Amino acid sequence: MTDHVFREYDIRGVAERDLTSDLALRLGRALAEMLAPQGRAPRLVVARDCRLSGERLVGALIEGLIQGGAHVTDVGVGPTPLMYFGVHHFDADGGIMVTGSHNPAEDNGFKIMKGKASFFGQDLLALRQRVKAPFATPNQPGSVVRANVDDAYVEAVTSRVTLGPARFPFVIDAGNGASGPLAQRVLAKLGLVATEMYCEMDGRFPNHHPDPTVPKNLEHLIAQVAKDGALVGIAFDGDGDRVGVVDKTGEIIWGDRLLALCARTVLRALPGSAVLGDVKCSQVLFDDVARHGGRPIMFKTGHSLIKTKMKEEHAVLAGEMSGHFFFADRFFGYDDAIYAALRVLEILTQEGKSVGELLSDLPVTFSTPELRVDCPDELKFQVVQAATLALEGTGSSNKIDGVRVTWPDGAWGLVRCSNTGPIIVMRFEAPSEARLAEVRALVEAVVTRAKAQLQAQSS
Repeated sequence: MTDHVFREYDIRGVAERDLTSDLALRLGRALAEMLAPQGRAPRLVVARDCRLSGERLVGALIEGLIQGGAHVTDVGVGPTPLMYFGVHHFDADGGIMVTGSHNPAEDNGFKIMKGKASFFGQDLLALRQRVKAPFATPNQPGSVVRANVDDAYVEAVTSRVTLGPARFPFVIDAGNGASGPLAQRVLAKLGLVATEMYCEMDGRFPNHHPDPTVPKNLEHLIAQVAKDGALVGIAFDGDGDRVGVVDKTGEIIWGDRLLALCARTVLRALPGSAVLGDVKCSQVLFDDVARHGGRPIMFKTGHSLIKTKMKEEHAVLAGEMSGHFFFADRFFGYDDAIYAALRVLEILTQEGKSVGELLSDLPVTFSTPELRVDCPDELKFQVVQAATLALEGTGSSNKIDGVRVTWPDGAWGLVRCSNTGPIIVMRFEAPSEARLAEVRALVEAVVTRAKAQLQAQSS
């Protein structure tokens, strides 16, 4: 079995190489045991995104779940939040989503819920061991039913927003991912008319890759916003749990600025509440949350980690640079790109202004987007550890997730391992372009040197 597909908060790999049907079946058997409440068979929700390998994998997964005695509700093809919603809607004991998220089309994977909580870290390590072990024969096999929860989902998300009177042209780009058809239905239910791009599900992603953290993937959306004279453009990732936003000027509104916009609105209604941002977010965000009466918390990157920390802190809102947004205010607290988009549209229709106009009072800093450096999984943690040691003493270090070094002038640099691929992630922010270039050069040189040394040692 390929151990490397078990990551920090999901299972992911190249579908036809790493994710065999036997592995999917064994995952089902193991999860039927691990997610079972005391004294009865588990009731689990299953869904898949539109990748071409999904039908094979979900079929084998469900076969394993049934062999393990689970009673499965299959809600079909759609975004990951549809599975999350299904678990809440049916009050299930957990759920499994077959999805490759924002990874390339040939990838796939499994995201898991334990009850209404995340399944990650030690749970996934235990699952990996359980998959390898012999299975006990259940007293009796489980069952599967197909259920369509699309109508209930549309009602749930639309009933939790209150649009203002302003109307304006806007664009949505679903990237041929799993969220397109549901997004269309949600907008129609609210009487909103948008230019809709690539809303047909196609697991080959023929028009562009659906990852809104990569500027290249937003080029079509930016062009359409300009063509329409639209106030805003909204993009979804492959499995619909991350959102990207483009302003009317064509500027990409990164996740930390979008979180600041949403936090201001939430904090007006719920002053003093906790708001979480991940370590890739700008210091400007955390300062803005505090300035608007909130309790800012910086935490590790990762949707499962963030959701767990939100519950611990009783936070009303959280977000990541990558476009995951979690609303516990008026919603279930999980990451849903369609609902996040509606909350942005709610603000814009109430204010009648663009995102850029509403955030014009944020302090000006200079920053990079999320920068990714390819690095083998077996080396990336050692590279980050070596970089952490090399940067020790150059500034104030936060080691909650990799290392984030902050210098006295407010400039900072982040180096951390991606939990979803063979990648080291970096980001930088500084008070001037010259200072940004300086800190970026310093940290990138440290990472490059550490990577070269470790590769030489391993060859």
